[in-house]
Amino acid sequence: QVQLVESGGGLVQAGGSLRLSCAASGRTFSSYVMGWFRQAPGKEREFVAAHSWSGGRTYYADSLKGRFTISRDNAKNTVYLQMNSLKADDTAVYYCAAGSYVTDWRAADKYDYWGQGTQVTVSS
Repeated sequence: QVQLVESGGGLVQAGGSLRLSCAASGRTFSSYVMGWFRQAPGKEREFVAAHSWSGGRTYYADSLKGRFTISRDNAKNTVYLQMNSLKADDTAVYYCAAGSYVTDWRAADKYDYWGQGTQVTVSS
């Protein structure tokens, strides 16, 4: 059974940083694209960042470039999202996702597996 488990969310003041982790288990994700999405109350789920499991390619939402960084540790089957200079607008539930054949990294419906989400709250 495939599992994605996020951790690292919490409450932080505006301008602060958080690092989210997503631990994958149940299969080898060597050929999967790993992505982060977020959903704020009353809003649609939106793409944050994605990382090819091999090759090191990354892709970011334009509005988040320069503040967020996605990385991965293959040995630990874990993907990270480093979030800096956080703003109140970054408040959302953050989800990790994995897809075996992702033709559009920004499209949530291209991902096969999802974690349960971790809450990030940024106080202004």
